[in-house]
Amino acid sequence: MVKLPATTARLQVLNQDLCLGLYKGQVWAGEFAWIFHWHFRQGKLHVEPSLGRALIEDALLRFLLRCDHQLEVGGEYNFLVRATV
Repeated sequence: MVKLPATTARLQVLNQDLCLGLYKGQVWAGEFAWIFHWHFRQGKLHVEPSLGRALIEDALLRFLLRCDHQLEVGGEYNFLVRATV
């Protein structure tokens, strides 16, 4: 079985609103950077800009589903992105 290329992504939580069920943050991987809005009560993730979004969206969603209850504003977190281009 062939291993997919892997990149470590960095995530920073910028804002959290538990009443609205929302996290806002930034994520970087390689030379790309995105802003995300995670509406955890609805299970919806919005990532901008669109450039490279397909590479990060699934890995970011899996990370948020697994760890959103542990995230804190100002916190920086890492997760692994495996994908082919």
